[in-house]
Amino acid sequence: MKKLKKQQNINIDKPWIKFYDPGVPLTIDYPNSMLWEMVRDASLKYPTKLAYEYYGTSVTFRKFMSEIEEAAMGLKAIGVEKDDVVTICAPNIPQAIVIFYAINMVGAIANMIHPLSAEKEIEHYLVLSKSKYVFTIDIAVNKIMNIIDSTVVKKVVVMSASEKMNKFVKAAYILTQGRKIKVPYDKDNVFSWASFLDFGYMYDGECVCKRDTNDPAVILYSGGTTGSPKGILLSNKNFNAATLQTTSMIQPVNPGDTILTIMPIFHAFGLNVCIHTPLCAGVKCILIPIFNYKKFGRLIKQYKPNFIVGVPTLLETMISDEGLKYMDLSFIKDIITGGDVISIPLKKRVDLFMKEHGSNATARPGYGLTEGSGASCLLPVKNQPEGSIGVPCQDIFYRIVDPVTKEVLPYGKEGEICISGTCVMLGYLDNEEENKKTLVPDENGVLWLYTGDIGRMDENGFVYFVQRIKRIIISSGYNLYPTHIENVIELHPDVETACVIGVPHPYKGQVAKAFIVLSPGVDSSDSEVIIKEIKKLCSVYLAKYSIPYEYEFRDELPKTMIGKVAYKILEDEEESKRV
Repeated sequence: MKKLKKQQNINIDKPWIKFYDPGVPLTIDYPNSMLWEMVRDASLKYPTKLAYEYYGTSVTFRKFMSEIEEAAMGLKAIGVEKDDVVTICAPNIPQAIVIFYAINMVGAIANMIHPLSAEKEIEHYLVLSKSKYVFTIDIAVNKIMNIIDSTVVKKVVVMSASEKMNKFVKAAYILTQGRKIKVPYDKDNVFSWASFLDFGYMYDGECVCKRDTNDPAVILYSGGTTGSPKGILLSNKNFNAATLQTTSMIQPVNPGDTILTIMPIFHAFGLNVCIHTPLCAGVKCILIPIFNYKKFGRLIKQYKPNFIVGVPTLLETMISDEGLKYMDLSFIKDIITGGDVISIPLKKRVDLFMKEHGSNATARPGYGLTEGSGASCLLPVKNQPEGSIGVPCQDIFYRIVDPVTKEVLPYGKEGEICISGTCVMLGYLDNEEENKKTLVPDENGVLWLYTGDIGRMDENGFVYFVQRIKRIIISSGYNLYPTHIENVIELHPDVETACVIGVPHPYKGQVAKAFIVLSPGVDSSDSEVIIKEIKKLCSVYLAKYSIPYEYEFRDELPKTMIGKVAYKILEDEEESKRV
């Protein structure tokens, strides 16, 4: 086994370096910088380039840094100190981006939560993080006020989606949506964003607190669909390293380029890949706070972004949009997909669609998790083996281990994906038991993040995602992998998407059930014929025990808050039927 360990052990062998594009460094010299300092450096290089655009309002990097400094003074004026936890409960609006960097500037820690979270979820996040201050979108403020007495929150600052819109869009928003929102400004601890900034104008002290690169900077929450979310603590270095690693893999990135920032700020994928990474490179973020999949084509036509980042369902929407059918898309330079597995057929359809519309961009799947600061693996531009999620980014090491024995497996064998490197989190908040399970040192003292995902690595270092460990279906003692079954079903030309779950069986324990959405225009009355064809397809690609026992057609599948198929909802529905 010594030889096998050597194959994938840290600092010994990185066979995938030969697949990096020319000019990409094999290692990175990481600056001793805080998050806001990385953006400040970009603003000094590109002061007149645009940092963000939001509903008709555009702001340069010079102005953006000025906004961050004003907000930092406001934070100091209301009492925020080093190591305080400040919560941001908002979608992708300018104030949320500004206050994120201002929190970092004053040496505090940003706690990122979803504004559509339930009251009890918000209470859990605030109590777990011991957050003293909250910056919230107005639509969530009443939920916060309902549970604030159970927390240590001192002050709440309310932000509106309309504040940074241009006057015409703002007027329309207030008329249709804004007037419905009631904010309890009569409370002594509730302030508007404008009042908060006014406090800052009266502050004349120092607002910059220099922190070490390894000090905590951000708290995000695991996006798992089972169990209670865990707070994930990331350092300045974790986040900056992930940014530099991602940037070097998404070349060429030029100052003045644009990215459609749809993925949310409260998610590692959105906060790092769609906000921090582009801003550090002088790229303009086109902020989209509320996303409607049906309007995605309209956004592409309106903004003509150079970079598109999103979940696979987003790409399915793009290639099906009638408004893009005859449009020249040569302005699109790169398409990064993550957050869920992109099927082989969908990637092929996207790549062909882009080629037919004048773009050299291909769908480049990546892999990552919040515990790893976002993306840590990405498919190269020119070397794209079918089904691979890419090669590890610079200074990131992968290895595959047996989920039970933890022995390092040889290339080609499936096991648990483990990651080591600069992107790995500091740990879970107040959860030493989970930390011991997830962050495990090897015999050389190297710390490995056990991802809970099943995958394999080939002899060239390309990684292949197979399945979440927790989502394995065990049928008659055999392991069934839903994602693999879904990929096979989606090979059928009439299937748009599929989701497979395990359902109880009297003697097998569980069997697979497939939920299927047919492609637009396909007559659902032909479902029996389609099922027969799917079964025949499965018999070719799947072991007999993996072929679904049941099939159900749906008009659409439930989605999580970031656009993944919410298989847990389907599992809950099935369980309720059988109670």
